[in-house]
Amino acid sequence: MSRSSSISRHRTSSTHSKSIGQYIIGRTIGEGTFGKVKLGTHILTNEKVAVKILEKDRIKDASDIERVSREIKILKMLRFPHIIQLYEIIETPKQLYLIMEFASGGELFDYIVARNKVNEPQACIFLQQILYGIEYLHKLGVVHRDLKPENLLLDEEKNIKIVDFGLSNTYKPGETLKTACGSPCYAAPEMIAGKRYIGSQVDIWSCGVILYAMLCGYLPFEDQNTATLYKKIRSGEYKVPKHLSLEAIDILKRILNTNPEERYTVEQIRGHPWFKKHASHTRRVDDSKITINEEGLDGLVTFGIDIEHARDNILQGRHNNITATYYLLLKKQKNEAKAPKSPTNQEKSVLQTFHAPHPHPPPRPIITENQPINPKIKRLIENQRIESTGGSSSREMDLATKTQGISTIISGRDRNNSSLIKPSPNTRVYAASVSPISRRDNSTFRSTERHVPKEPEKPKPSITPRPIRGRQYKRRERVKTPVTYNVDLYTTLNLSIKHSPRAGTAIGIQRPRRIESNEFSYKF
Repeated sequence: MSRSSSISRHRTSSTHSKSIGQYIIGRTIGEGTFGKVKLGTHILTNEKVAVKILEKDRIKDASDIERVSREIKILKMLRFPHIIQLYEIIETPKQLYLIMEFASGGELFDYIVARNKVNEPQACIFLQQILYGIEYLHKLGVVHRDLKPENLLLDEEKNIKIVDFGLSNTYKPGETLKTACGSPCYAAPEMIAGKRYIGSQVDIWSCGVILYAMLCGYLPFEDQNTATLYKKIRSGEYKVPKHLSLEAIDILKRILNTNPEERYTVEQIRGHPWFKKHASHTRRVDDSKITINEEGLDGLVTFGIDIEHARDNILQGRHNNITATYYLLLKKQKNEAKAPKSPTNQEKSVLQTFHAPHPHPPPRPIITENQPINPKIKRLIENQRIESTGGSSSREMDLATKTQGISTIISGRDRNNSSLIKPSPNTRVYAASVSPISRRDNSTFRSTERHVPKEPEKPKPSITPRPIRGRQYKRRERVKTPVTYNVDLYTTLNLSIKHSPRAGTAIGIQRPRRIESNEFSYKF
């Protein structure tokens, strides 16, 4: 763990932001038991990171110290595509800063809520990525014990990232655990029953609850009363919606099996027909082994970092500013490779020349008598001759009807009520062109090429003002009446309390002293 007490204020164009090490601390994106999670920016690469700030004054008990140290120890062990990555740890006298990978897609919980539920193919892909992650954890002897949609984040490509290892623990092959922890709605039956359990089996149960939540939009076991909730979980009974396929119902039944010995394993889930039908067939790249990317390593030279020194730090799996810069630079290069390339200056000039308007329209081709004519062009020439020199009345009438129909649509008049005017033989008839229209902000249409007169405004009805009442009423002033003590009331009250059968024992009430005019008080 690296120690750094240099907290400064980074000057920006408009505000002063807090910075720690090589990171600018931004807005709060989450909050945990021991502190907040803020959005940070790596100054050298300009990549976003998640900064988990642990306040030391909140970590007081021995159990809290053990929990934080265990979480940091497990995070240092992990390096996998579907598990959040720890970049660097910075310690100050009052805080611990965990610089971690930032997943911009938000929580899987919000993804489900926004869509009410997830379709079966997409839910299977999410389950496939979750299984990749927990399989990697179980091979390292790590059990998560708090898998739920809130602890599953999505990156910009909608890939799963498992987070929050605060309740995780390590175990040896064949070893059982006894601590009951996590969220009750996602806890396995053997855990809430107080029995010893196998870590991998309780994580599989949580995956079944997550799969049900994705497919249905709600949890299979839920109740306000904790005892009733535990009873539902131990019974393993849940409602099956009608929209689920038979294969989806079957795989849920296999995973949400109350008997941990009969519950499906990761390999059995992958062999199920529903999983084979919807799972992604792309080959998974195992990034758990540390390999050096020479292009990313060469990029460290621009930041003044020695390549050989950086290589040693990366191969040894250290978490410091050098390795953090290396992994963030790789992430930046990966995102730039996926982004569409912007056209070069030469390509821009070619595009501008191609789309530039011509100064003059292209000349019409000269058609000779012996040259074969396209039938469409021939028909167009004949129509123009008819319009210019006259012709049959039926062709002219048809053309006038079409023209009148177009003008009727534009002017808004009824075609049946308008009279058709036959054009003269030497008059050319032009069809009115429809100008493009665009919608304004106030939901009215306007023409972009010609003026459209506004409709005459209707005269507003004259509103006569309401007559004022001739009789005026003055507001009465409230007069505070002085409070006086009633001797008869005192006597009645005293006797009723003393002789009441419900009073138990007599209550002695002393006679109050004489009350002056400027005071009012009782002395019992």
